[in-house]
Amino acid sequence: MKGSKKFKKGITIFSFLLPSLLAFSIFSIFSIGYSFFLSFTDWDIITEPNFVGLSNYSNILHSEEFWKILGNTLYYMVLYIPLIIIFSIGVAMLLNVKSKAIGVFRTIFFIPVLTSWVAAAMLWRWLLSPYYGPINAILQVFGIPGPSWLYDSVWAMPAIVLASLWKDVGFFGLIFLSGLQSIDPAYYEAAEIDGASKFQRFRKITLPLLSPTIFFVLIITSINSFQLFPQVMIMTQGGPFGSTEVFMERIYSYAFKYYEMGYASAYSWILFVFIFVFTILQWTLQKRWVYYEA
Repeated sequence: MKGSKKFKKGITIFSFLLPSLLAFSIFSIFSIGYSFFLSFTDWDIITEPNFVGLSNYSNILHSEEFWKILGNTLYYMVLYIPLIIIFSIGVAMLLNVKSKAIGVFRTIFFIPVLTSWVAAAMLWRWLLSPYYGPINAILQVFGIPGPSWLYDSVWAMPAIVLASLWKDVGFFGLIFLSGLQSIDPAYYEAAEIDGASKFQRFRKITLPLLSPTIFFVLIITSINSFQLFPQVMIMTQGGPFGSTEVFMERIYSYAFKYYEMGYASAYSWILFVFIFVFTILQWTLQKRWVYYEA
């Protein structure tokens, strides 16, 4: 009897899970497998896929375009990741105070996170306009000639980083806030009794105990940086002169502008390898600097 009841219970559970499993299999597992197959073909959507072996991968890795977009992506990461971590910790410390109005301030900082990237990118295109943008108008008041921003190959990527910081700092600030609030206040009280300054308490207590949160944010921001897309497509479309071309922009262009699905799929799998290797590397190195409180 017990075996029969367990079997019926298992059938019931499986029947509820079956729709989700089917959807996951069709839209995830099958799609991933099919994209891997397409990466070895030349397919324009209309005709039958033509198997070309490793030529897509070879052409990509031997092209100047690939190394250029890899350099652009790494340039974005070098600018964005340290700044988002610094600003997010700063925001978290500002919001980690006892005040009746603190909930209002936390909401204000989080509003950009709720804004869609389409609206945010359009807003920043207007703010950074060299002709009528308020940022250059403010710089002009102080006698500083504003750059062309999105129309300048030197300033285009920093402009995208600026927009990304504005959009993301509220989200990661709240993550760091939760990390700060998990630190036992007894550590600070003991350090204060011993005469430690605020900077010493921050360096010796806050940063080490916040290192697991920093590591988590580092992983997420690294993956997001490799997948940089909406702000580039709306603000610059990869220009000027290819200075903001990145992996996702190239994948989208080859797939839906040039209809080279095989080439786009190969780019996707190369991107996957980069993200996988970079994450494993970070996971290995975290043993040297991340402190997990006992």
